[in-house]
Amino acid sequence: MPKTPHRAAALSGTADDVEAAFYESLQRGDVEALMACWSDEDEVFCVHPGGPRLVGPVAIRAAFDQMFGNGAIHATPAHVRKVESLASAVHNVLERIEVLTPDGPRHAYVLATNVYHKTAEGWRMVAHHASPGSAREPEDASEVPQTLH
Repeated sequence: MPKTPHRAAALSGTADDVEAAFYESLQRGDVEALMACWSDEDEVFCVHPGGPRLVGPVAIRAAFDQMFGNGAIHATPAHVRKVESLASAVHNVLERIEVLTPDGPRHAYVLATNVYHKTAEGWRMVAHHASPGSAREPEDASEVPQTLH
């Protein structure tokens, strides 16, 4: 896939700034702003709740275009845990999603992992992986699990 040179160059700052721009673009249904958060690298990937692994900016854009066809995604980061280094950042985000039901708006919760790399154009998202949603806010487990997988 040919890379789009500097399409994301308008973003600057930290991985936190890119993450804020990502969630703002979801809430506006703005695919251009959303894709500006992503790296142009061919190996970037995205997994939506219950969906397949999407590899590359073209596949990721197509999926978000389809999703935005139903309107904006009202996802808000409710809680973030971070592991950061000089050139990478991993954010585990508890997303609160507003969904419309026959009884009116309700909230669902999704756990997402967002990975950012510092590139020549600044910080960019290289991975987004979201779990299936739940109606209740999940709690952090502080005990060691008996089974890993």
